[in-house]
Amino acid sequence: MRLADRDRDHDRDIALVVDDSPETLSFMTDALEESGISVLVARDAGTALTLLGRVTPDVILLDAVMPGLNGFETCRRLKQDHRLSQIPVIFMTGLSDTENVVKGLRAGGVDYLTKPIAPDELLARVGVHIANARITQSARDALDVTGRSVIAVASDGSVVWSTPHAAALLGPAGGARDGDVVLDPAMRQWMVACAERALSAVQPRRFERPARGAVELSYLGRHGLGELLFRVSDGAAASPAQRLQTRLQLTAREAEVLNWLAQGKSNRDIGAILSLSPRTVNKHLEQIYVKLEVENRTAAAVLAIRTIEGA
Repeated sequence: MRLADRDRDHDRDIALVVDDSPETLSFMTDALEESGISVLVARDAGTALTLLGRVTPDVILLDAVMPGLNGFETCRRLKQDHRLSQIPVIFMTGLSDTENVVKGLRAGGVDYLTKPIAPDELLARVGVHIANARITQSARDALDVTGRSVIAVASDGSVVWSTPHAAALLGPAGGARDGDVVLDPAMRQWMVACAERALSAVQPRRFERPARGAVELSYLGRHGLGELLFRVSDGAAASPAQRLQTRLQLTAREAEVLNWLAQGKSNRDIGAILSLSPRTVNKHLEQIYVKLEVENRTAAAVLAIRTIEGA
């Protein structure tokens, strides 16, 4: 059961509580269930990971200090699993010093509760993080419903999340696997390099894959906590500029200018990308406005986006 595909008839949120203390498990279970949240419990990391192989909760409450695999390492393993990485993890511990708080957040936790835990504070924090996770998931579902193929990666090139459309285009076809998304080393290297360059200086990159055909990646910029966003396109299909040229009856250069305009680039940025002066870019835009029968760059961009996405 995932956040996005849980049975519509089951409207209770699910929390997984992981703690080696029976007293804490009992307290947490009573507090959460009284508020209408279904509770799953585990007394160690191994049991928790087994449960997560069968059910995807809305939130995980994780003890930082446990025998065997501690909470910090458990959280890191969860965040490496594409299927589980978006579940909010709230740490629970008596370790209130700044060093351990920072350690928990760096491991992937979204919050930190210090024992003894106050029931009202617990429920408030759980409610906020479930709501935030649901908003994020809804936004990603909306991207997929509209046919957008988007993938987000961390600064090291590991996959954070992707829409199903992007996953279908990317893998599996060899290379490194993150959940159901596959990125070969060349893709990862290029994605990481994008973070070091200005957005206006990064042009789409085509990657040939003998087993699955070509794909094209377009850098969309940074989002959230340092996530790098990319649009994934079928490399065998016509490029956005080619679609604009054919469907709007533009010259090849006009189509290139309009394509970058639709991506929010300024005249100066477009000139730098296409090795044109801003004055030449402006002249191309004047011709584009006439051909499209629009009055300004905003109207031209809207028409271009509709043309590209309607392909």
